Amino acid sequence: MNAPARAPLMSLDDALDALLRNAEPLTRNEDETESVATFEAVGRVLAQDLVSALQVPPNDNSSMDGYALRCADVTEKGAVLPVTQRIPAGHAGTPLKPGTCARIFTGAPLPAGADAVVMQEDTREVGGDFHAVHIDAVPQPGQWVRRAGEDVTRGAVVLARGQRLDEAALGLAASLGLAHLRVARRPRVALFSTGDELVMPGEVPPEAMKPGAIYNSNRFFLRALLQRFGCEVSDLGIVPDKREATLAALKTAADHHDLILTSGGVSVGEEDHIKPAVQQLGALDLWQIAMKPGKPFAYGHVRRDPGVTGRSHFIGLPGNPVSSYVTFLLLVRPFLLKLQGVADAAAPRLPPAMPLRADFAVPRADKRREFLRVRRNAQGGLDLFPNQSSGVLTSTVWADGLVDNPAGTTIAPGDTVHYIALSDLLA
Repeated sequence: MNAPARAPLMSLDDALDALLRNAEPLTRNEDETESVATFEAVGRVLAQDLVSALQVPPNDNSSMDGYALRCADVTEKGAVLPVTQRIPAGHAGTPLKPGTCARIFTGAPLPAGADAVVMQEDTREVGGDFHAVHIDAVPQPGQWVRRAGEDVTRGAVVLARGQRLDEAALGLAASLGLAHLRVARRPRVALFSTGDELVMPGEVPPEAMKPGAIYNSNRFFLRALLQRFGCEVSDLGIVPDKREATLAALKTAADHHDLILTSGGVSVGEEDHIKPAVQQLGALDLWQIAMKPGKPFAYGHVRRDPGVTGRSHFIGLPGNPVSSYVTFLLLVRPFLLKLQGVADAAAPRLPPAMPLRADFAVPRADKRREFLRVRRNAQGGLDLFPNQSSGVLTSTVWADGLVDNPAGTTIAPGDTVHYIALSDLLA
């Protein structure tokens, strides 16, 4: 009897489309948002537009230490003007009388009547104690003046809903007087590994490891990646390779988590129980993807108990560590960002690739789209890690980026390739 024909592999782009169609943002419901202190909001995603109630700066101010004056009073170098007032930052001066100037400091409001600032390096004190100054440069209107509202105008949307807050965004929010921000709550993710061969570091010393046993590296980097992308993580440990144990772990996780993430158990072997278990408790939509590393990949959902609303997303990553790491960055990362309501423009599915020179060869083309671990060299090109096996985790530590190599494509030294920085994928 002939074996049934295998379904064609799914492209990475199609897999991403399917994943993101199912990633309904948590911010669709007000109950899924929370107010957090601006000090604590880095990495969080805005759940509402931030509209400025003021203009920044609130008034014209000096961008230099120097002297505020009227340009009409200094039409040539060498003019001497009496200093009638001193204006430090945070204090308002009095209207400037014609033919005089004011000692002014960076950030201080420009006094009424002044239309320029001459920095102190272009002046000389006359008569001691700054009673008068000699102006050595002819000013132009608006020189060294920051205009009111040139940074932010009143009523403007300064940070849009769906923006992931970085350090600069927090500073901007603080400049508007906002001590708290409404953000999407953190996705709740249950993480577990499958495989009787897995051992936790610290439980068994290397010399006592049984044949076939390996330390569970995936659990460590997946937990760290989930936390990096703003998730609350429940680590459910290692689940034995048994159908009943897998079903119990999925049921336990589904009621209280937005996503269940596993590594291992998503291939077609007899000991891989994730696929039938998810199908029994819900549905499995994706299976194998035309990418290398990372061909086995699963997406679906797990039903919750009748008394609990909704359902939990399920993503199953391959067990090989490099495959698990790369598929997380290429598929799980954009899924998590959309789940938190990150706007599409702020979270492209893949960061922009940079054209760089390959200082290596890949003489044999692969049928799948490859993501090669590479590192930039001092000559401006890229070096290839010599072992591209999906089990060689040292390649991910050595590399600073991935080459996105289309299916069926060889690479010769000097070819231009598409380089994606790992720092962009981890941002």
